[in-house]
Formats: sequence, C-alpha cells, structure tokens
Amino acid sequence: MVFCKAGGFTRYALATWSWRSRVRLMDYPAPDWLLSTAGELRMPFSDTAKYCILGISVALLLLALGILAWQAFRCCTETHTTITLQDAVNRDPLYLVEKSRTVGNYSGAPRTRMENVRTEFRRLSRCLSPASFPSSGSSQADGDTGEQANIKKVAGSLHFSIYYDQLQSQLVVTVLQAEGLLGPGRTCSLEPFVKLRLMWAVSEGVEVDDCTDEEGEGSAPVLWTVLQEWRTRIVKGSCNPLFGDQFSCIMQEDKKLNHINLRMEVRHFDKFSRHTVLGEVRVPLGQLNISYPLELQEDLKTPKKDLVGEVLLTLKFLPTSQRLEVGLLKVRAVLNEICSDAALYARISLQCNQHKLRYQKTSTVAHSLVTVFNEVLMFSLPEFPLEQCKISVSVYETHTTRKSPKHLIGQLTLGKEKSSEDEHWSLMMRSVRQPIAKWHGLLI
Repeated sequence: MVFCKAGGFTRYALATWSWRSRVRLMDYPAPDWLLSTAGELRMPFSDTAKYCILGISVALLLLALGILAWQAFRCCTETHTTITLQDAVNRDPLYLVEKSRTVGNYSGAPRTRMENVRTEFRRLSRCLSPASFPSSGSSQADGDTGEQANIKKVAGSLHFSIYYDQLQSQLVVTVLQAEGLLGPGRTCSLEPFVKLRLMWAVSEGVEVDDCTDEEGEGSAPVLWTVLQEWRTRIVKGSCNPLFGDQFSCIMQEDKKLNHINLRMEVRHFDKFSRHTVLGEVRVPLGQLNISYPLELQEDLKTPKKDLVGEVLLTLKFLPTSQRLEVGLLKVRAVLNEICSDAALYARISLQCNQHKLRYQKTSTVAHSLVTVFNEVLMFSLPEFPLEQCKISVSVYETHTTRKSPKHLIGQLTLGKEKSSEDEHWSLMMRSVRQPIAKWHGLLI
C-alpha cells in the first residue's frame, strides 16, 4: 500500500485497496457456522408451522369474502323488499290522505324502515294449525301469571256450602268438591283450584259506552266492587277434586246481603302459561236463606265479566313515524276501605299484527274515587298497514308504605281486528294526529 502526500491520490489508493479486499473475500467460501446462523435468523419456523399459518390465512380470507358476499346479497334483498312495501304504502288510502295534507311540507314519501313480517307470518301459518294461534276473544292476564277465559264448552259442577252467622255478622263459605271437569284439550290431566270473589253492587244503571249487561240486551250494567278475594289449594291430576277449604269474613253493616253476589271460578293451574277458566258459579246471597249452613251443587257456566270501574283513555295515531300514543287520563273505581297508603298504577301492553310489544307502566298515584294520571305512553308500531292491533290496560292497586302484593282492580281491551274494530279506534283513524278521548269500562 502506497501513501502519498497528495490528497486525491491517497483517496484513490484507499478505494482501490477496499475494492480488491472485497473481491478477495468473495473468492473464499463463508464458514459453515456463519451460514447456519444466518439461516436460523431468516427462517425461525419449521415447514409444518409455515404451512399451518398459510392455511389459516387462506381460511380467514375465504371467510371474509363469504361475509362480504352475504352482506351484499342482504343489501340487495332488503332494498327490493323496501321498494315493494313502499309501493304498497303509497297505494294505501290512509297514506294518500296524509300525503295530501302534508304535500306543502314534504317533497316525497316519508322514509321508514319496514320489515317483511307479514310474509313470514303467512308462510308459518300454512305450517301450523289454526288452534296454535290465540283466539281474539280470550281475556287478558289476571295477576302475575295471567288468565284465559275463552271456553268453547263448559262441563262439570261445583259443590259448596254457605252460612251466615247473624250474631257475629260473619259469612262462612266452604268449597267442598268439583265434579266432571274437562280441560282445554278435553282431557282429565288437570290441576284445578277455585278462586272466590265476594262482589258488592255499588250502583245500578251506570252509563258506559262500550259495556252491556250480561244478557247482552244493551241496558246499563251494574257497577260492582270486590269485597273479599280467596283462593283454594291446587289439587293435581284430578277431574273430581276434593277441596274442603273454608273461608270467612266479617260483613259490615252497610253491606246488605241482597246486594252481594258470590262468584266462584274453577280454574286450571298452569305454571308456564295462563290459568284457564273452566267455568264459574254465581250465587246471589240475597235470594237464599243462609241463616243455617246450606249446601248447594251448581253446574258450571260460561265465565263472564263484571264492571268494576271506568277508565278515560286517549288514542293518537302518527302514520309518518308509525307510532301510537296511548294516554291514561283518569281511573274511576270504588274504594272498598279508607286506606291512606293505597295507590294505583296501570300496565299498558300492545299487540300489533301478531307481534307483542313490550308493555309499559305508568307512575304510581294515590288511590281516590277518581284517580288522575294524565300520562301518555308511546309505542312504535312494527309494521304498516295495520291489520290487527289490540290495546290492553290493566289497573293494579298497591301500598306505598308497606310491602304487599299487587291487587288487580280491572282490565279493558280495545283495538282493531281484521273483520271489526272498536269505535274508539275508528274515531282515532278518522282524526289522524289528533288525540281522541273516550271512557271505557273496567272489567274483572
């Protein structure tokens, strides 16, 4: 290696020596330990692990492509369904009337989210028998588990005794036996029990628009109130159950026997469904001589409802947003006894096009002769147009200062069926976007 004082020549000599050194190193092969170390650094996994990672990557890629294709297919299908249902809505007379009213504010049809529920329901209805669907005439839930009073044929009888002790002003009722009961499936696999209500006639000739008397003659019904309520034990697996349960209560001086009826309902207990009413017996105490124990055996009859109060409701339909507003204004019910901590609340549920929506509760208000709520609950309708819509209102009594179970005061049902509709519903549909108020009878 030659060093010179000139700077340029020195740099040229160093560059020439560096290049020649690299050429000489390339002429000789690298040692084995160096090659093995480099290979381990570049490929830390075995061939099996590399193939597994490659397979997993390919599987995830195929899964992502499948999800993407499925979402694209759903998007195209929902777009077609929405366009079809939107054309049906545009042809609906109610929508045409609403569109003509709002033509100055809206340039086109309102954009609403619709689901093809009706098509799915029709497809399933062809696979199921008509008996699989609940009847429109069935009653609403009674208490926590609910009850059903839609009976095709009533069979059986009830054996009981009544005694009134005039010295102690005490009424004693003993339920002895029920015979010849038949369940909903015409079988004897029953778990029967008897529910008793002591009903007192508060007044006669109450004017309620949607209530008639028991014979259906159209005369004004009688307003009742429940003085006492009892329930026998449950007898499992018998069509001829023996009860032997005795109940008693002290009668007040102002409650005369000629205004009191004893109502006994034989029911089938169902833990996971609604209690089925098999039949009932009504006994007017004023027509019997019960100063001595009197044993009776009466045939079961078709259960009927009694008027126990009135409810002032408002209905308001909003077709653009597909919502229904149900307003509970007032509840008129008789007070059995003066209790400072008694309070009322209502539970309102909605069933629309065979689809049951989540129920809503009102706030608790102190119980008085006329309890004022003034609350409006809003429900979003699942489908348009409406073929069937049923509104159920249940009024309960509870106590605010002590822990006690809720007590059902009464219920009412209104709405629209495929072949008929309630008068209140008709008035609401003729006055869209305006609340319509109407009194309804509270039944039990």
